[in-house]
Formats: sequence, structure tokens, C-alpha cells
Amino acid sequence: MNTILHARTALAISRLVCACAGLLCISAVEAQLVAPQQASSLVADAIALEHGEGVAKDVVKAMAIYCDAARLGDAQAQFNLGWIYANGRGVVRDDGIAAQLFQMAANSGHPQAANMLRLVGAPASKVLDCLRENPVADATATTILDEKDELLAGASAERKVIVDLVFRLAPEYQVNPKLALAVITAESAYNVYARSPKNAQGLMQLIPETAARFNVKNAFDPVQNIRGGLAYLRWLLAYFRGDVTLVAAGYNAGEGAVDKYRGVPPYRETQGYVKSIISLFKNLEHPYDSSVVDASPLISRRVNAQVHAR
Repeated sequence: MNTILHARTALAISRLVCACAGLLCISAVEAQLVAPQQASSLVADAIALEHGEGVAKDVVKAMAIYCDAARLGDAQAQFNLGWIYANGRGVVRDDGIAAQLFQMAANSGHPQAANMLRLVGAPASKVLDCLRENPVADATATTILDEKDELLAGASAERKVIVDLVFRLAPEYQVNPKLALAVITAESAYNVYARSPKNAQGLMQLIPETAARFNVKNAFDPVQNIRGGLAYLRWLLAYFRGDVTLVAAGYNAGEGAVDKYRGVPPYRETQGYVKSIISLFKNLEHPYDSSVVDASPLISRRVNAQVHAR
């Protein structure tokens, strides 16, 4: 791996949360670190990260580096980043942003970009922040990284591994790592071998049915457990259209109970659990991918009620 990748890696991590939300961000200071002649080297590094060629696969870092090169006018970077958005790899699929990037690549002479444009439709009107000449840093990214540092400070070696795993895996499922860590805190307090009286297992307390549903073979394996929990959170976020209160209730009591009671079920445990998640995550909404699953009937009723109220 060349030295440019090592110089860019720490900077790329600062955009982790933006990528989780389907956005990318970059600071003005970073913009001064990349010269136009470095674009081709950046693309090579990003390709290696995207596909795990000689380095650990990391789509989030790849996206951050692609965006730097795309802003510098590299057609391959523009095309590859558009492909990531068109296929929802590490971000929520967004055909408008993909079209925007394919249009840039076509204008830069990329031979396949025009064909891709015909598949994704019209470009988005809003430009990705990392493509602007004077991009604005996202304060949320800095805040979350500060919170990660706080979690790691004085933590045991085992807890550090879990936090790092969540920050590495969460973007693959379009889940904010803060939400996943809130669930782990509330569910198991970072105990890899936790088991509840209802036989919920591991860090994210997957019951056997949920583990099987998301292809978890060993719920006490941290990586499998986190992946299973993230997959379930991604599904719940789509089902409840990003309503974190309902997502938390569904994770604790099951989405069926939330639908039955048309909101948080009247269970003391679930009501306390929802308060804990909201207190830890500190957000009531979360981005979601509507292509994962149809919305809950509860969400449909809410939408209809709002329409009739107008």
C-alpha cells in the first residue's frame, strides 16, 4: 500500500458517520492536502479498499478517498463512487446522487458512464458536500468520533475490540454506530457471553429465532452477533421508516407487538428499554433504506392520517 493511503486513512475515518447516513463530508483543511496529480494514486488506494485487494476491505474509507479524487476531476473515481450509490454499497441507495456522479464521469470522458446514466435516471439537484470547492465539515462526525474516543479511553481491551468492530461493520448495514452501541449497552453491557432468561444471546441479545432469521450460526461469536443485530436494526429502520422509538420497541418486544399496540407496547420492560436507547442515542430519527422492506401498517396509517388532516 503506498504512503498516500496511510496519510488519508485517518482523515477518511472522520467521514464514517456521514457515510452511514448516505452522505459524505470533508473539511476545508483536508481539501488542501490533495493535489490534482495525486488523483490517480488515490483511486488505486480506493479500489484496493473497496475490494479488499491487499488490505482489509473498507467501503467507507474507499468512498471518502473516491470523493477526494472525484472532486479533483478523476473520471474513474466519479464513476466508481456513482456505482457505489447506485448499488447501495455501504450507503443507502440513491439513484439521484449516482446519476450526478455518472454525469460528471461522462463529462470527463468515462466510456461507461453514459450507459449507466440511462439506468439511474435524472441527477440529484443537491451536490455531495465533499465535491464542493469549499466543503463544510460535518459536526456530527466529529461528535461521534469524540464519543468513540471517550468509550475507548480507559476501556478494557475486550471493550475496545467491540467498539472498533461496531464502527467498522455498522456502515455496511447503513446503521449509525451510536445506535448499535446503544443497543449493546442496553442489551448486554458489552458481555459477549450474556444470556437472558428468554435465551437471548450475546452482545446484541439475539433470540434463536432472530439469529436464524439473519443467518447467525453462533450468537456468542462477536462478529456474527453484531452482524445479526445490525441486520435486524437495518430491517427495523426500514420497517418503521426511521422512527427510532418504534425501532427500539421492536428490537425489544418484536415488530409484531409494536404493530399490535400501534406504538410502544404497554410492557414496563419495553418502555424502560426505549427510554434507555433514546437517552444513549439522543436521536428520534435515523436514515433508512425503503427498499429493504415495505413499511409497517402503523406507518401507513400515520401517513394516511396526515394526508386526511391537510
